[in-house]
Amino acid sequence: MRLSSRLSLTQQNALLLLAFFILFELLVASAITYFLMLPMARRSAADLAGLMTLSAQTWSELPPVTRPAFEIELARSHALALRAEPPHNPGPPSWREPYLRFLVASLSARAGEPVTTSREEIRGQEWFWASLPAGDGRLSVGFPHSRIGPRPIHAVLASLAGGTLLTLLAAWWLARRTTRPLQRLQQAVTSLGRGQTPERLPETGPREIAALSRRFNEMTKQVEDLLAARTVLLAGVSHDLRTPLARLRLAVEMLVKKPSAELAAQVEGDIEAMDRLIGDVLTLARGFGHEGARRVALADLLADLVRSTPGAADHVQIEVADITLEVPVGALRRILANLLENALRYGGGRPVTLQAETGNGLCRIGVLDRGPGIPATKREAVFRPFYRLEASRNVGTGGSGLGLAIVRQLAAAQGWDVSLDARPGGGLAVWLQIALPPAP
Repeated sequence: MRLSSRLSLTQQNALLLLAFFILFELLVASAITYFLMLPMARRSAADLAGLMTLSAQTWSELPPVTRPAFEIELARSHALALRAEPPHNPGPPSWREPYLRFLVASLSARAGEPVTTSREEIRGQEWFWASLPAGDGRLSVGFPHSRIGPRPIHAVLASLAGGTLLTLLAAWWLARRTTRPLQRLQQAVTSLGRGQTPERLPETGPREIAALSRRFNEMTKQVEDLLAARTVLLAGVSHDLRTPLARLRLAVEMLVKKPSAELAAQVEGDIEAMDRLIGDVLTLARGFGHEGARRVALADLLADLVRSTPGAADHVQIEVADITLEVPVGALRRILANLLENALRYGGGRPVTLQAETGNGLCRIGVLDRGPGIPATKREAVFRPFYRLEASRNVGTGGSGLGLAIVRQLAAAQGWDVSLDARPGGGLAVWLQIALPPAP
């Protein structure tokens, strides 16, 4: 199993950020060391080599009586020590600073010969000694390890270690900040998958995270609506089937005792009503599949719809211009058929008008009746399954309360909009709005 499959997103992001930072700091440290620190170290080593060589030559030229004072001043001002005898118990230098290598090379160049170097421990501190020519003899010139001062390599390593630690903390914090919304989303998805209702996700943070949270909240709302619609459908079907079933039970008992054509017709009517109700419920419950678009002349579609609707030929007027649409014809016909049946049923026997107009990139198809209309406060409620008005649009006058629900769902599936308005002069105007494609 690969390591990436065992790490969380937070850990992967933190490690990636850490790796990029370490690489960046190594590049910066290399550039600073090569172009800045090493030239400065060479120049400083050359200056110290010159001071050590000059001190040895000056000491050899001074009268013996003044040499102690010169040694004291040299130690106080430059932390250099001079002595004629070689170091006691000398050992090879153990220091690894490039500065000392530059210093030895510069001393050898000034002396004209390889310089012998050694180290000695004095009072718990290491000293560096170089044997330099002084007059006719040789003089040991030394300084303590603390005189070297700044150590670039140590500084680079310390900054690299500190920067790595800070970067690891910052990377971990940034990764946690980025993945926290995803963790909340994962918990919400798990809760939704168990049939629970998760809390709405905060639509904040980066644009992509906010868009993802917003889409999930919309999906959660859709799932809640679907569950509520399912409950309403089940309750509505069970409620609306009880009445025809009770009549059927009573009619069957009466037919056994006294058969009659009237009772048989009543049974047949109840069966047809139940069949229509079940068909409407199935249509609403299973949604609507995708239907390909076809070109259709709207005037011909409306005329054919009127001819195929019982009782519509004498009560429907068509007012439509020469409009051609490229739409799913089956869906459009189903919507208009439901609206036309509602208008004829609840229009009080008065004429119904079918209108169509285009403008502002829209095609508006209206079904206008002269019935009692729908109060403004209930125009949204009538789109809910099994919702019926208490006046003329109740179960006593027919209908299952699913017609407008099917219209709304079918229109939404196609990206269309359905609205209800009061018709001037009385009645109801139902408008279906279809977006037209832009002109080439």
